[in-house]
Amino acid sequence: MTFAQLLSILKARWISAIVVALLTIGATIAASLLMPKNYTATASVLLDVRSPDPIVGMPMNGMASPSYMATQVDILTSDRVAQRVVQKLHLNENQEMRKRWNEETGGKGSFEAWIANIFQKKLDVKPSRESNVIHVSYTNADPRFASALANTFVQAYIDTSIGLRASPAKQYNEFFDARGKELREAVERAQEKLSTFQKANGLTGADERFDIETQRLNELNTQLVTLQAIAAESSSRSAQVRTSGDQMQEVINNSLVSSLRSDLTRQEAKLTEMNAKFGDAHPLVQELRANIGELRQRIEGETRRVTGGVGVTGSINRQREAETRAALDTQRNKILRLKALRDEAVVMQREVETSQRAYDQVTQRLNQTSLESQLNQTNISVLSPADEPTEHSSPKIVLNILVSVFVGTLLGVSFAILRELTDRRVRTLDDLTSGLDVAVLGMIPKPLRSSLSGRNSPMVLPSNILKRLPKQGI
Repeated sequence: MTFAQLLSILKARWISAIVVALLTIGATIAASLLMPKNYTATASVLLDVRSPDPIVGMPMNGMASPSYMATQVDILTSDRVAQRVVQKLHLNENQEMRKRWNEETGGKGSFEAWIANIFQKKLDVKPSRESNVIHVSYTNADPRFASALANTFVQAYIDTSIGLRASPAKQYNEFFDARGKELREAVERAQEKLSTFQKANGLTGADERFDIETQRLNELNTQLVTLQAIAAESSSRSAQVRTSGDQMQEVINNSLVSSLRSDLTRQEAKLTEMNAKFGDAHPLVQELRANIGELRQRIEGETRRVTGGVGVTGSINRQREAETRAALDTQRNKILRLKALRDEAVVMQREVETSQRAYDQVTQRLNQTSLESQLNQTNISVLSPADEPTEHSSPKIVLNILVSVFVGTLLGVSFAILRELTDRRVRTLDDLTSGLDVAVLGMIPKPLRSSLSGRNSPMVLPSNILKRLPKQGI
């Protein structure tokens, strides 16, 4: 169908098209006026995603993600929030609602869930695109009830959010409480074990005994080194006694030996003089030689006495060295034993510290979860409560009229085309040529129509027909 044919159809059947369009518009207006008026109340809530956590004091960065806003919308439209609204309004105690529930469901299912489902159907939750504000709208025939439901849904959402955070905290609190008791008993057992071990082995907390014994070991080590030097010197002096005892410093410095040696020197000089004067056989020479022998014996005896003291001193020094060495070995073994005891005590102390650290961490988490379980604050605040609407939100008469005009026009045009298809008429040259399959030679104008000169208009042939005629003309 060409556009010219469509215009010709509408020109011929315009009355039917207008009637259908007017009927459509009239029916829409009548339905809009007869429909019950519904009122929509809207409340807005703000989610403060930048506020720090009141318990740990850390910023809640995860709340800034789009998934967080989507989660909050899902919570708002959840059955849990709707059922909390039912409980807040005490609708579960309404006998008329319960009677209606019994009639519709036969008493099957949850009564609160049934009411909550009715409320959810008229609830509309929309988050803002570029902000952290959520708009909660409720539609009802009663404007006061609509505003009350919107505000109740907001308050139920806030209560549910607090509950969702406090409920896991209560479970964690019970777990940490039981775990804390176990760890406290473990700390007490480890501390008791350490104390018993320290008492049994004479260890103190500061381990002063180990420090004292270590100092004693160092002193013995120093004494041993000193005695070793003295014993080495005594050994060398003893060797000197065996080889040249009379040349030892003790012998030389001895006053009696020095006096005897002086007397010996004088006697020997006198003997030489008298021997040269009287000869060897003289009694005085013999007596003097006897005196010299006696002096030499006395010198040797005194020398042996002096050098014998050196040997005794060497023996004493060697004995002291051996005693000190034995004491040093004993002290070293004692230190090693104390070190082993101290290492074992350190292991026990670390067990106590580990148990104490675990207990402190659990206690900290216990206190934190205890505060969280008692938390009644949230980062959600009411930005603007829902007021009682003064104008109805539906039906929208102006919008319905505009839509009905558009739809009525389409229906009118469609009705005109449908009538044309059921009652076909020839209205254009295309209809004639397509219907009869003959060439059109000319077109007679309608009666009472003439040109400006008052004459009838000449016959006009279509251009496609002119092309088919012979050149001689008609």
